[in-house]
Amino acid sequence: MKLVFFGPPGVGKGTHGDRVSKELNIPKISTGDLFREEIKKGTELGLKVKGIIDAGNLVPDDITLEIVKNRLSKDDCGKDFIFDGFPRTINQAEQLNEITSIDIVVNFNLSRPSIIERLAGRWTCKKCGDIYHEKHRIPKKEGVCDSCGGELYQREDQKTEAIEKRLDLYESQTKPLVEFYKKMGILIDVDCEGEIEDVSKRIFEAIENNK
Repeated sequence: MKLVFFGPPGVGKGTHGDRVSKELNIPKISTGDLFREEIKKGTELGLKVKGIIDAGNLVPDDITLEIVKNRLSKDDCGKDFIFDGFPRTINQAEQLNEITSIDIVVNFNLSRPSIIERLAGRWTCKKCGDIYHEKHRIPKKEGVCDSCGGELYQREDQKTEAIEKRLDLYESQTKPLVEFYKKMGILIDVDCEGEIEDVSKRIFEAIENNK
């Protein structure tokens, strides 16, 4: 099964993508993870992507598609995978259709105030990349990662100003994909307000009911 988890930043696509990936034993492909891998390597592409993301902008389609095509060429991406946060534009969706078919697009719905609260409260470990939250996942020791002891910091794209800009970009550039996938007849909506377990149950039910 080829899935796309779609919605604005902060709705839980990554968290639930990991759950579905583990339950169905299929790889999760996150463009965010792919971008961070390039940034960590310090490649020319990674430095370019870092500047774009830190400014709260979307990575251009040509760069994103280049990275995605490379990931899909790996052996573990046969007939089953989950895209987390990709495609983001109509152009990306059209080009993705030329590369592979998609079975179900899960549209994650969450209010703007809830998204800002979730993202603005996040802190990331500089060493291992683990993510904490000032309300929902508090580290045992302030400013220190429970997993590896690394320093916690707030990424530029997790600050309120950048979050507002990312949400505005989503509304103008990415939200039109809802209509694109509705016309294809493969989009299903999931309410992401509430506890993780409740949302997870809704997602699995939605996928099962639309196979």
